[in-house]
Amino acid sequence: MAYPFSDDILNDLKRYVNHGGQHLLWPSVFVLPGWMEAWWRIFGSEAEMMIRTLREEERIIGIAPLMMKDGQALFIGDTEVCDYLDFIVSPGSETVFYQRLLDDLATNNIKHLDLKHLRPESTVLTHLARVAENRRYPVNLSQDALSLELDLPGDWEAYLKSLGGKERHEVRRKLRRLTEKGIVEYRFIDRQAELPEMMALFFKMFVESREDKADFLNEKMKSFFLLVSEAMAESGLLKMGLLQVDKNPVSAIMCFDYKDGIYLYNSGYDPAYMPLSAGLICKLLAIKNSIELGKKRFDFLKGSELYKYRLGGKEVPLYRCQITIT
Repeated sequence: MAYPFSDDILNDLKRYVNHGGQHLLWPSVFVLPGWMEAWWRIFGSEAEMMIRTLREEERIIGIAPLMMKDGQALFIGDTEVCDYLDFIVSPGSETVFYQRLLDDLATNNIKHLDLKHLRPESTVLTHLARVAENRRYPVNLSQDALSLELDLPGDWEAYLKSLGGKERHEVRRKLRRLTEKGIVEYRFIDRQAELPEMMALFFKMFVESREDKADFLNEKMKSFFLLVSEAMAESGLLKMGLLQVDKNPVSAIMCFDYKDGIYLYNSGYDPAYMPLSAGLICKLLAIKNSIELGKKRFDFLKGSELYKYRLGGKEVPLYRCQITIT
């Protein structure tokens, strides 16, 4: 028998990751405690935290990282900086967890859930929606966004062959043009000691590469990037990709190494190297590096930018699930 839900805080979730929570499915980097804590510290002032944890015989079977805002329950996070979200559930316990969660929300007089963005395999779509529909609760599902990702082959040549003939030719041409300008070096930087200098360089290229990125990176957002990069570095998940030509930095990307994949979170480049496609090549070499690391997936994350298609990305629909608890 499951025990009643308990209230928790983000520090509790940190302990679960390291002690007793390994059996839980933490579906993406965006639901890890360090990520949520960084988000909450910067953006959480207008909401009320409502993390709910369900145990069965002292064993955690599920965590609902929720917050209350404008009279409804939402995931901790937002779609501007958290590409997709979900609940954290022990595999096999989804139905009982969601039955109990809906009971708990009703007991606390919470009438509406608004959950986004959700991957097709999210437990919200595979289990919660069905549990709610069986109770005859109104459930509204809608596609809300697109993500793109790439299944990685076993070697670089196989990847190049997977591209269309035109794209393969363009990739090779762009690589050749850049190497003609000097010695090209690419590496992932993941040592915490190098992080302050690397983040300063990343911010510089980020705001210089596009006007809309300069507008996006206000002081609040910059503080969030710094906090989340520190948290992910502490967990060993941060990888900053750096492309150099003759030792000069020309492009940088922020990535996260989680489970069997690499998440491409954001990027920037030196505008002087835009004619040489430095930004695209930095991403391309990140794919090459990911293959060499034995990764299975390169996740371009949310957004349908053309370069993602050109580098072989395939569309993944992202959904919004609204549930009225009656």
